[in-house]
Amino acid sequence: MGQVITIAQQKGGAGKTTLAVNLAVGFAQAGRSVALMDTDPQGSAGRWFMARLEAQGEPGLEFSTASAWGVPYECRKLADNHDIVIIDTPPKADSDLRPALRASDLVLVPVATSHLDLWAVEVVLNLARNENIPAMMVMTRARSGTRLAVEVGEQAAQMDAEIALAAMANRVIYAETLGKGRAALEAPKGPAHDEIQALLSEVSARLGRP
Repeated sequence: MGQVITIAQQKGGAGKTTLAVNLAVGFAQAGRSVALMDTDPQGSAGRWFMARLEAQGEPGLEFSTASAWGVPYECRKLADNHDIVIIDTPPKADSDLRPALRASDLVLVPVATSHLDLWAVEVVLNLARNENIPAMMVMTRARSGTRLAVEVGEQAAQMDAEIALAAMANRVIYAETLGKGRAALEAPKGPAHDEIQALLSEVSARLGRP
């Protein structure tokens, strides 16, 4: 039975899809069988997958869509046949998110370096706690060394939630590769490689995988 990771954040623009596809490709490159599920009506992960399919024919991972209440069934089906299932969810945290949370082994909450993103996190964290699902914040679009980054980091540390040590910096390569149906690990080696590899290691450890 595979393990399920849900990417959730109430605020849009936090980098949910970017995080989802980079983890999906990273796990696939590490030899895991991976399924990516898009439950967001906007369909960003689906558009990424179709761009990937058109560009390289063999995507290297499975893709599926589901409406909120169809998530548990679809998730069980995918988890029966894949090591890792990653769910990209809509930018809202209400009853529609609960089915994805209940099916999860881990919830990742992307937080762009802004106070607005951080303020939106608490609702998702509370939902995860209510479902007794472990959650971990992941800093995205990070701008290290800025006063804002320090302030957001300090506020995040005061919240009752785990924060990933690995962060995704505000790099053009993430947007460039996303638009081409690829991931940062599939671009020429650079700092983004190290960020995603570190995040993969941390998420794997949190899931109890070597």
